[in-house]
Amino acid sequence: MYKLFYYPLNASMAPHFVLEELNADFELVLVDRKTNAHKAKNYLALNPAGRIPTLVDDESVLFESAAICIHLAESNPKNKLIPQVGEPERALFLQWIMYLTNTLQAELMVHFYPQNHTNNVDAIANITATQESRITAMLGLLDTELADKKFLVGEQLTVCDFYLFMLAIWADEFKQPPLAFKHLGLYLRRLAKRDAIIKVCKKEGLSLADYV
Repeated sequence: MYKLFYYPLNASMAPHFVLEELNADFELVLVDRKTNAHKAKNYLALNPAGRIPTLVDDESVLFESAAICIHLAESNPKNKLIPQVGEPERALFLQWIMYLTNTLQAELMVHFYPQNHTNNVDAIANITATQESRITAMLGLLDTELADKKFLVGEQLTVCDFYLFMLAIWADEFKQPPLAFKHLGLYLRRLAKRDAIIKVCKKEGLSLADYV
C-alpha cells in the first residue's frame, strides 16, 4: 500500500493523478502547509528537503514529484504509463518529463515565489511579469508540439500528461492561460474527462468547469 503525503493543488497532485489512474491501493496524508507541517521534525525525518510530496511504500520513501511519478509507473508496468527501456518513445518521454520538471515547473516556482530570488523588494513585480512572459512562451512551445498528437508522448498516455495537467492548473490565471491555446487547450479538455483527474480534482477541491 502506498502512502502519499500531499497538500491540495501542490506538486503532490501529479502523483495523486497517477495513483488514481493506476487504481492503486493508497492513503492520502495531509501535510498542512498553512501550519508549516512540511517543516515539522517528523515530516523532515521522511523528507529532509521539507517539501511536498513524499511517497512511502513497502520498500522505500521517495520525494520529488517527477521521481515519484516515474517510480509509480515503472512499478506498475502493465498500465503502460511509461515507455519501457528499448521502446522508441522512451527517449521522448525522458525529454518531456525533464522539460516539465526542470524547465516549466522551475520557471513557475520563480513566478510564484519571486521573493526567493531577489533582495530587492522593488524587483518582485518585475520578476513576476517577466516570468509570466517566459512561461507563456513555453506553453506556446507545448501548444505547437500537441498540434497533431493525442498525448505529449505520441498516442500513449504517460505520466507526462498528468504532470503537464498539474502545471497547467498552476498557470490558469495567466493573461494567456493554458486553456487559451488552441492545441494545448483541446488536449487539457480531453484529459479533464479522465476518471483519475475528475476524482483527484474532486478530492482536492478544484472545479473542472472551465474544462468542459
